[in-house]
Amino acid sequence: MGMMIELKAADGTLVPAYEARPAGTPKGAVVVIQEIFGVNSHMRSVADGYAAEGYVAVAPAAFHRVKSGVELGYSEADMGEGFGYKTAVEALPAPGVMQDIQSAIDHAAKVSGGKVGIVGYCWGGLLTWRAACTLTGLSAAAPYYGGGVTTEAEIARQPRVPVMAHFADEDKWIPLDSVEAFKKAHPQVQVFTYAAHHGFNCDQRGAWHAPSAQLARERTLTFFAQHLG
Repeated sequence: MGMMIELKAADGTLVPAYEARPAGTPKGAVVVIQEIFGVNSHMRSVADGYAAEGYVAVAPAAFHRVKSGVELGYSEADMGEGFGYKTAVEALPAPGVMQDIQSAIDHAAKVSGGKVGIVGYCWGGLLTWRAACTLTGLSAAAPYYGGGVTTEAEIARQPRVPVMAHFADEDKWIPLDSVEAFKKAHPQVQVFTYAAHHGFNCDQRGAWHAPSAQLARERTLTFFAQHLG
């Protein structure tokens, strides 16, 4: 359904992205932000899923500034490698990867002719939250179990657009008390928790929990329909 394209960031860097387009006139667009495993087959299938729902979906390669062509699986070794790339990207001088996400938003708006939402998973959930607070051209954001979103520094940010955040109550990376602190600080954000583990949306991971994944997706699609329509 999709194809690889090239985005141009504000500093002139060319950034690969996976783009999937709907069959008919787009309802709008959704920028899909990867986990620490690259724009792999799972992230492409997530983008395809949003395209099937009528949105132009664009998934930029968030590791491109430190390593191109990253496409990992979900083994312990893959996790270690992906974490290393994530650490390197986080260490880039500002705006770093955020300008690549901005280029994806701008491209998605142009191609779809409509409003743009953003969804991200794991590290992509953190980037989605930051995008909702700092970037332009978005109308809604849906971070999934964003590692770091519930730290004091991130809680201190203020979103510019409606946000729906999904967390897992058995997530060993994101303590529930920190989710509560996030919730308290941002009463305007819709916060949902699921009886699942970190990564519950990914059907290639052992943590996949189909009922939670389906419910979160239904909620996100309803949320996007409301704000991108």
